[in-house]
Amino acid sequence: MTSAIEAIAAILKNFTDEEPKLPLHVGEVMDLWTAFTAFKEAHTLYQTALNTTIDRDLKPVLEEALKSSLADTKRVEEMLIKEGVPLPLVNPNKPTSDPSAVPEGVKLTDDEIANLISVKVAASITFCAQAMSKTIRTDVGLLFFSIQVHLMEFAAPLKNLMKARGWLRVPPPYNPPGAPHPPN
Repeated sequence: MTSAIEAIAAILKNFTDEEPKLPLHVGEVMDLWTAFTAFKEAHTLYQTALNTTIDRDLKPVLEEALKSSLADTKRVEEMLIKEGVPLPLVNPNKPTSDPSAVPEGVKLTDDEIANLISVKVAASITFCAQAMSKTIRTDVGLLFFSIQVHLMEFAAPLKNLMKARGWLRVPPPYNPPGAPHPPN
């Protein structure tokens, strides 16, 4: 059995081999198109959250999320255009607004914002891994790998903030039948 380091090295070697570029296959196109759409949707979430929160610790996290996501989305967009793939219809950017002007029945709480973003980031990390495993082209694999790394770099500080604020939603412990019960 190979070690995790050896497996990662083999994957990276596969993605760095010089090879002629094949045309994108339908799975790569669909994954790039889906990523572009999902990331644009995330921009709407980040912009809405920035228009809602006044939390001094959450706001810079959201600003960094939006900045990083815009850069990753641009890279996906450039690849789609270069390969001749039509871009999907996406929502326009949200205008900046005053968080105090948002009615309470509409306004997301900081807890809700953090958890929505946490779930979106976790799903995106999984999506990138899945897309990377299906790709044949090195440039597409490396693109999804680098986006996945950016997402993981963002996820850790978000989780730490959520833990510190009591926003992290942790499922109850599972004790299978017949297992010794942990001490209270």
